[in-house]
Amino acid sequence: MATIPLTVRGAEKLKAELHQLKTVERPAVINAIAEARAQGDLSENAEYDAAKEKQGFIEGRIKEVEGKLSNAQIIDPKSLDAEGRVVFGATVKLEDLESGATVTYQIVGDDEADIKLGLVSVSSPIARALIGKYEGDVAVVQAPGGEREYEVLEVQYI
Repeated sequence: MATIPLTVRGAEKLKAELHQLKTVERPAVINAIAEARAQGDLSENAEYDAAKEKQGFIEGRIKEVEGKLSNAQIIDPKSLDAEGRVVFGATVKLEDLESGATVTYQIVGDDEADIKLGLVSVSSPIARALIGKYEGDVAVVQAPGGEREYEVLEVQYI
């Protein structure tokens, strides 16, 4: 498995999810299975089947999160010195050259992306177009609605 870039915030979020899965959800589903077993015949016990299915999901998610964390390359944007270049973890202020609207995005790992919070995945079209650009450069983005041009107004490492 290749290394997975994560910001410090993204790694903390995954660690918190893993802790929740192991300390809260796993014990709860084990109790649900025990209660369903106590009801007798397992062949027609919907609660037992549902609890076993949920247990499979939880165990799979634990394995997935542990795998991501073990392969994570944690990058702290504050410690970057990319000399004004857009890199993973950078916060970029852009101006849409067509509409004049300004937006601010931080380039983060796939698991951290949330466009409503201004967090774009490093593998998204806009992030791929921005990587390597400097303030004043124009990035051409292949968006679903067609080609869009953004001018890089500011690059921060926060």
